[in-house]
Amino acid sequence: MDAFFELIVDIWDFLKVRKKYWLAPLIITILLMGALLIFTQGSVVAPFIYSIF
Repeated sequence: MDAFFELIVDIWDFLKVRKKYWLAPLIITILLMGALLIFTQGSVVAPFIYSIF
């Protein structure tokens, strides 16, 4: 888990140094979609979520 937080800090430092703030919403959206797919995998909502993609 510590490596995950280190990765987040490294990505944030990259965005700050390179002035690539426009990437932040893209990264956040990708992470949220991944979390949505993982957490709904075993639920009743899964068929509805998979039909969106």
